[in-house]
Amino acid sequence: MFRKILIANRGEIACRVMATANRLGIRTVAVYSDADVNSKHVAMADEAIHIGPAAVAESYLRGDRIIEAALNTGAEAVHPGYGFLSENPDFVDAVEGAGLTFIGPPASAIRAMGLKDAAKALMQEAGVPVVPGYHGENRDADFLANEAGKIGFPVLIKARAGGGGKGMRLVETPNEFAAALEGAQREGEASFGDPVCLIEKYITQPRHIEIQVFGDGHGNAVYLFERDCSMQRRHQKVIEEAPAPNMPETVRTAMGKAAVEAAKAIGYQGAGTVEFIVDGSGPLREDGFWFMEMNTRLQVEHPVSEAITGLDFVELQLRVAAGEALPFSQDDLSIDGWSFEARLYAEDVPKGFLPAIGTLNHLRFPRSSEFDTGHIRIDSGVRKGDAISPWYDPMIAKIIVHGPTRAVALNMLTTALADCQISGVVTNLEFLGALARHGDFAQGNVDTGLIARELNQLTEAIPPSNSIVAAAAIIGAGLVNEPKSSDPWDQLMDWRHWTAAQHHVGLEFEGDSFDLLVTTKSVGTFKVEENGSVTEIGISKNGEDVFDILTDGQRFSISAVQFGRSVAIFRDGRSYTFTLPDHSVDVGGEQPAGNSIVAPMPGLVKVVSVQSGSNVSKGDPVIVLEAMKMEHTLTAPRDGKLSEVLVAVGDQVTEGTLLIAMDGDDG
Repeated sequence: MFRKILIANRGEIACRVMATANRLGIRTVAVYSDADVNSKHVAMADEAIHIGPAAVAESYLRGDRIIEAALNTGAEAVHPGYGFLSENPDFVDAVEGAGLTFIGPPASAIRAMGLKDAAKALMQEAGVPVVPGYHGENRDADFLANEAGKIGFPVLIKARAGGGGKGMRLVETPNEFAAALEGAQREGEASFGDPVCLIEKYITQPRHIEIQVFGDGHGNAVYLFERDCSMQRRHQKVIEEAPAPNMPETVRTAMGKAAVEAAKAIGYQGAGTVEFIVDGSGPLREDGFWFMEMNTRLQVEHPVSEAITGLDFVELQLRVAAGEALPFSQDDLSIDGWSFEARLYAEDVPKGFLPAIGTLNHLRFPRSSEFDTGHIRIDSGVRKGDAISPWYDPMIAKIIVHGPTRAVALNMLTTALADCQISGVVTNLEFLGALARHGDFAQGNVDTGLIARELNQLTEAIPPSNSIVAAAAIIGAGLVNEPKSSDPWDQLMDWRHWTAAQHHVGLEFEGDSFDLLVTTKSVGTFKVEENGSVTEIGISKNGEDVFDILTDGQRFSISAVQFGRSVAIFRDGRSYTFTLPDHSVDVGGEQPAGNSIVAPMPGLVKVVSVQSGSNVSKGDPVIVLEAMKMEHTLTAPRDGKLSEVLVAVGDQVTEGTLLIAMDGDDG
């Protein structure tokens, strides 16, 4: 076994690898960029080496610097994690050429599966069923459009070197094809340095089911059952589970054997995942699944498979890379219970899942294990006070649960999500909770289109109740105080000789303003008035940031934290962040709504399709902004004329940057 390894990654997966290495007594070396100097993975490692600026092309994609760091620190092996260089065969060759061990598959296996078109051809030769489509060498746009017509719409355009939903476009009509192809090519180039795309038939009610495989250097290969990853938005996974709901044992066996054949066909070693698209229009069947791709690395969602098998996949990776044989055969493996994983991201769901940035002013997870199997497990690469930057993936944590049945595990997931508390950055937490409670999902009626179909329901905004607004005003104004002693005079806090104490409190919440009159009736009881509405509320502190509320005969608890002029209230999986206005700031002179287009997040301007003086109609695409390697199309807010285009292709912009100004009138 290795004595010291370097982890060529960052964030959650770097911390995950270190957790197992620490348990096995293996020393760890981290690498970090300028943006990660104070990050959790750097703090966890025994040593940490700086490798460059924040941009990944100058740091985490610099294989030469990573290898130099491994050699200089005496590391014997390199674990790539996932993303970055994990599926780069040239990096594998360079690692091994430097006399180090790569903890993953051989470069030949990565090359065989690295390009989706070549991989599909290889799988056809191995007898593995593949999705109908065009995977040939002709890359002419008109030719590909013609092939798409032959396949029949809808079709899926996929960057052949893609992954994680990047470089992928669903095209439902012929007139959408050209623009979608250009977008997929740009995203493929930006993310993988390869703009080449292939075309596939889109299965109209698909399920995304993948098989976890492991191989060793002794000719052994097994499958560790399946994961259902059908809960996706924009082709990116949101909630995964293992095993797959309503999976017949015969289909499980057929898919498992096909995955093992795929692994053996390329001499696979280590952890890998064979992904299948499955016809979900009826009961799953042995002739209703097709190979999509193979991920030649550890998957983000590997914890759910660890939970149902009781195995540590990182430990298995280390043992296989060190030359050991797999310590079990297929017959030794069985499924224990059910597991879910929810991906908690910093993203603005109502704005189309746009990545968000900010500082984690408050971060609290339910009681759980970390990077280790348990009833509730939290895998996270961030801590309270850390910043979610525009440079990297905006994942905050993975919430993993394991129970004896699917129903029990789903209840555990719902509760665990409700117990998470985050403020300082916009997240998808409430969306995840709504998805976990959705009726079809609860019944196991899943397919990759469920989120899109139910998006309005899943993102329905629930405004704060009068009692929540009242509590925010009272807490924000500092009116909840614990008596210093049992002395009766200390009980008379906020007491006035002639009348009850009154306070005018202003609050702002998501664009709405509240002007409240708070009257202290007695210790811990208040009357709160706002626009003729009256709330009688009792509030008392019951812990560091826990408050007991009594109103209208109902008693419940909330959590509340304050930072700066903000107060965040948490209750039953929902959070509400209120701001106390700063009256010293002049907020006049704002531009009329609809007269401008501003950047909704930091990003790189990839396309500007208009110019100053252009006439546009509402909804016309005007700018394509790339953020975190994903493209976001910005459209005209109304009909009108553009008075000024203020950015050009290649500009890096921050959130709120004015991109385009429109004439003030409607013409």
